[in-house]
Amino acid sequence: MPKKQRNIFLYQAINEALILSMKKNKNVLIIGLGVDDPKGIFGTTKGIDKIFKNKRVFDFPTAENAMTGIAIGSSLLGFRPVITHQRVEFSLLSMEQIINQAAKWYFMNGGQKSVPLVIRLIIGRGWGQGPQHAQSLESIFAHIPGLKVVSLSTPKNAKGIILSSIEDLNPVIIFEHRWLHGIKGHVPKKYYKTLLGKANILKKGKDITLISSSYMIAECLKCAKILKNYSINVEIVDIQSYRPLDIGTILRSVKKTKRAIVVDNGGISYGISSEIVAKLYENLRTNEIKKILINRVGLSDNPIPSTRKLAKYCYPNYFDIIKIIEKTLKKKFKNIKKIKNDTPSDQPDKNFTGPF
Repeated sequence: MPKKQRNIFLYQAINEALILSMKKNKNVLIIGLGVDDPKGIFGTTKGIDKIFKNKRVFDFPTAENAMTGIAIGSSLLGFRPVITHQRVEFSLLSMEQIINQAAKWYFMNGGQKSVPLVIRLIIGRGWGQGPQHAQSLESIFAHIPGLKVVSLSTPKNAKGIILSSIEDLNPVIIFEHRWLHGIKGHVPKKYYKTLLGKANILKKGKDITLISSSYMIAECLKCAKILKNYSINVEIVDIQSYRPLDIGTILRSVKKTKRAIVVDNGGISYGISSEIVAKLYENLRTNEIKKILINRVGLSDNPIPSTRKLAKYCYPNYFDIIKIIEKTLKKKFKNIKKIKNDTPSDQPDKNFTGPF
């Protein structure tokens, strides 16, 4: 009789990865505002300070630039710090340290010293976070040579990516959508790594390719489930790594289906989808370009309002993706509007009662 799969929440997968890495390597440190808080940053760091008796888990005041500088210095001394920011925006106060120090150190020292630093950046909407706390800034960090930039989308890849990032010699920026903390999935109990810089075919299909990452993978999966009833077989590519970008896997999928939509987790202008579309066309031959159609969808090009009434128009969901698919495939799916739209407007579930 086959063993029953172990299903856990994504926040538990992150927590498990952090604990495993700290047990394996005594030089792994956890640093950040609220890492030892009773709620443990959406549960991801909960209880870790109890296991390691606060010797390797450090709560930090709101001095992000100083925290990053200390983490970079400790990494140069052989430690492997993991910084967690409860909002991506908090990291903006330490951009000089990240861009000019962490990202450049290996190159400026002829490869003699690297900065094995992990920075977890929590993104996503919810609870009226508004213009200053609901941004997805993946493209800003992906623009910087010397950084590896990745995202989590499922409990399984969350654990594997966290473990790989902590072992990596480079500074790694991890984007983590807070709406994904509460999703459940199969996660092996063992220590395993997910290769950084590699995209993942989450679902195979032949009619159209959806290229996405982070929370928008969940919307793509809903979309694929609905369109199966219309005999449309969707292929879903999880980017996983923004830098380095695995354009090879994406390109092979697009060549197979001949139709593709890049579903951006962030804004369209100057974003990840722009880079993917550009690289696809650069790598397609002239005769292939004529046969392939690529579209994209993402957040609206404006600051996110705090009010739910307005914010809901900023975020695409599976209905918006389906509309683009109709346009791309030149088809009309009957009775699509009658399907209940269960994408929440501001709160992923009833347990999400506040920002922390």
